[in-house]
Amino acid sequence: MKLNTILHVFAPKEPRFFPLLNDTAVILDRAATLLQKLFSSADKSLWKGLCVDIKAEEVKGDKSTGHIFKELNNTFITPFDREDISALADEMDDVIDAINRSAQKVLLYSPEAMPEATVLLAEVIKLGTTEVLEAVDKLSNFKKYHMHVRAHTKEIKRLEEKADVIYEEGISRLFKEETNPTELIKLKEIIQELEKSVNRINNVGKTLKTIVVKYA
Repeated sequence: MKLNTILHVFAPKEPRFFPLLNDTAVILDRAATLLQKLFSSADKSLWKGLCVDIKAEEVKGDKSTGHIFKELNNTFITPFDREDISALADEMDDVIDAINRSAQKVLLYSPEAMPEATVLLAEVIKLGTTEVLEAVDKLSNFKKYHMHVRAHTKEIKRLEEKADVIYEEGISRLFKEETNPTELIKLKEIIQELEKSVNRINNVGKTLKTIVVKYA
């Protein structure tokens, strides 16, 4: 048995990482909620305020992730391998960053209207962050809820596959129907950024799946 494994079995674990990870997951889910509101709103006067709010969540996400990394440097025994905690925190922060980039592109480009694909992708992003939040919340009682965590990772993967279809159909429709070249470029970039957000959520799911495989 490796020394690291022995330590994880017999040494007391530091529980502070669970609320810290959960804090980041909550910020992630709030950012996704705001993003969904942004892309479902036809009132352009609301866009700037929503984008500002999403940026504020991105700043909170950076601080929360930084706190986790600081605790990793100051803690000897962690509840999971420190590289898994680091990856989970880093990848959740990557999702928040991608959500913010999607919002800032809306603020920068101010498209005439949001195509259906953007609305649907924002909805998938929100569903995905909810799965992440629920999975992370169960890590503190992992032995009891590891099958639930696994189920959340499967749903995250399903949502990523759904987003691929929405993305492909959305881009295809955009090139067929958008006659304004400037609007086409704007909307293509926004759709691509939203699809990247979904891919980042799937990366979080992969890390959660790794934790399930290692510790279940």
